[in-house]
Amino acid sequence: MSELSFRDTPVPSDRDVVRQLALACGGFSPAEIEIAVELVEDRLARGLSASGYHFLFAQWAPGVPSLGYACYGPIALTAASWDLYWIAVAKPGQGRGIGRRLLAEVERRAAALGAASLHADTSGREAYARTRAFYAGAGYARAAELPDFYGPGDAKVVFVKRL
Repeated sequence: MSELSFRDTPVPSDRDVVRQLALACGGFSPAEIEIAVELVEDRLARGLSASGYHFLFAQWAPGVPSLGYACYGPIALTAASWDLYWIAVAKPGQGRGIGRRLLAEVERRAAALGAASLHADTSGREAYARTRAFYAGAGYARAAELPDFYGPGDAKVVFVKRL
């Protein structure tokens, strides 16, 4: 498999990149997609230090369209726990190892910045079964399940990996 190129500084056009990737990966609601875009906007407006949002865009070469992206950062009031807020790979790139390689790079970068653990929240709905399997396959442990968190019958499932 070819080597992915990673870019970690968002630019204004990444609002559309994130929107398109979230749409193209499938499964996210319009409200979820808008929140993903808002995190880019917050980072662009306030910078890394104030927003705390780290971004990583994956592409086969600099200057070509992004295949996927992740947003992650430290969890306030914790010593060294970080959140994986978003990870998305467009459907044509799914199943090709792009998500795993993107996640591994997020883990490497977060650990280098002092993260001791990375936490990922997802839905308990059947539509997210593949997402839960992705985290489990990447070495994440199912740490908690909060029934009816997002709505009736829609649990919040928390995964964690020690870095």
